[in-house]
Amino acid sequence: MELLVLFAACLLISGVAIRLGSALAARLGILDRPGGHKQHEAVTPFAGGFGLIAVLLSASLLGDGFFGGAVLAPVPGLILGAVLIFLTGLADDIWHLGFKPRFLVQAMVALSMVFIGGVELRSLGELLPGVMVDLGWLAVPVTVFATIGLINAVNMIDGIDGLSGSVSLFSLALTAIVAHYGDHGAYVFFLVALMGGVAGFLYFNLRYPGNRRARVFLGDNGSMLLGFLFAWLFIDLSQGERAAMTPVTALWLFALPLMDTVGVMLRRFWLGKSPFRPDRHHFHHLFVRAGFRVCDIVAVAVLMQLVFALIGVCGLLLGVPDYLMFWLFLGVFAGYLLVILRPWRLVPGLRRLGRWLGLPSVDVCGIFVGYLRREKSPETVALISAGLGNAHDYRLGVYEMNKCGTDGRNVYVVVEIPANGDEHLIGRIQRDALRLKKRLAGHQGVEVRLFMCRSATSDPSAGAMAGGDRGPDRRDVRSSLIYSVERGHFMVDDGTGCEVSVPPPCL
Repeated sequence: MELLVLFAACLLISGVAIRLGSALAARLGILDRPGGHKQHEAVTPFAGGFGLIAVLLSASLLGDGFFGGAVLAPVPGLILGAVLIFLTGLADDIWHLGFKPRFLVQAMVALSMVFIGGVELRSLGELLPGVMVDLGWLAVPVTVFATIGLINAVNMIDGIDGLSGSVSLFSLALTAIVAHYGDHGAYVFFLVALMGGVAGFLYFNLRYPGNRRARVFLGDNGSMLLGFLFAWLFIDLSQGERAAMTPVTALWLFALPLMDTVGVMLRRFWLGKSPFRPDRHHFHHLFVRAGFRVCDIVAVAVLMQLVFALIGVCGLLLGVPDYLMFWLFLGVFAGYLLVILRPWRLVPGLRRLGRWLGLPSVDVCGIFVGYLRREKSPETVALISAGLGNAHDYRLGVYEMNKCGTDGRNVYVVVEIPANGDEHLIGRIQRDALRLKKRLAGHQGVEVRLFMCRSATSDPSAGAMAGGDRGPDRRDVRSSLIYSVERGHFMVDDGTGCEVSVPPPCL
């Protein structure tokens, strides 16, 4: 009950701070504007870090009572580093600092963590059978390197709505379980407080019914702060005689962001590019190119991170030797790297995976029903119209092809629904298609499936539409519109989709 109250209080603190921070960000111009490689369509404030820093400052003001009577000794050093990294991230959001000044400040924060907070990575554990890797004089530089890496890992995975926050929330939850089993009561309270802060941010950033897009972004002020907190937690909880985990366990607890960051940077090296030059080959970018909805990408990422973290926690609790867990992690990372090195092969595979899982694509713009005999089309149209009801606007078109199958099935129906990337509307379209499929189950040979908008991005082979050519095997295939009806204010705001291009029933 105490932890639930703490979580709720920090969620409220975070939510209020983010709301106030959003207003301040709008006044100061701390905003992410659409354009370039960015996919969002509205100006959005960088205010996520305000919620996290508010929770941390509240913790320092409330003192030991905030941690359930347990003492978190290095609080001053933690707060000092957190405030410095937050202000640096805020400056980056405003003035777009280069990577060199950012790395310099991150190194300074890491040094303050060592010399003020007393948090230092002194041992990597048993990475080989019977061989403990103690760092000795390398402890400080390795701590700085690890801290900078974790800070930027969170920053680099922060690419779509809800992704970094959701992955971080589950990592914090599993870390809290590890801290509990390691008898680190103060850190359990601290982690639950951070979970409340992240949950407050996700209220504004995650897509859910009633919230079509993120109202705030984490920004560098939030992602750098969150990365610093992860570095502090993982290092402090994995060192010393009372360590709650091993350093290898920390790798599993943060596996997805680490593998994504290192994998992308190695790929850039492999292509002869600067590792600090941004591109669109991150984990989430590849799923976006494959047509996954943002909510589905977040769900897949959370599931992957949860599996990795559970492997690490189970290995820790079962006493699996560090070296086995370490080499298993390297094997998983090697497989991950081999997959992402060739995105032109991965993206089509992800599209097939999405279809196998039954996930609707962001390219959905309606429902296809075919193929029918012409005399059966009025009955089918009536069933389709009754099934759709008044849920949304649509245009229904009945088309006849100049080539037909041996049984005369050369008519198909396309229900065009202007989803325009609305993920929740796309989900409703999928449910409508499933209902229509059940309604038409008695009509033998009739296929019901989602209808996709064709564009150069979603289908590189897309060519002329609406009776045009898409390949040599379709040059002689033409469709004639024989019936059309619209419901509501139907309109397509771009020229990319909702045009008819379907495979013929026979060739």
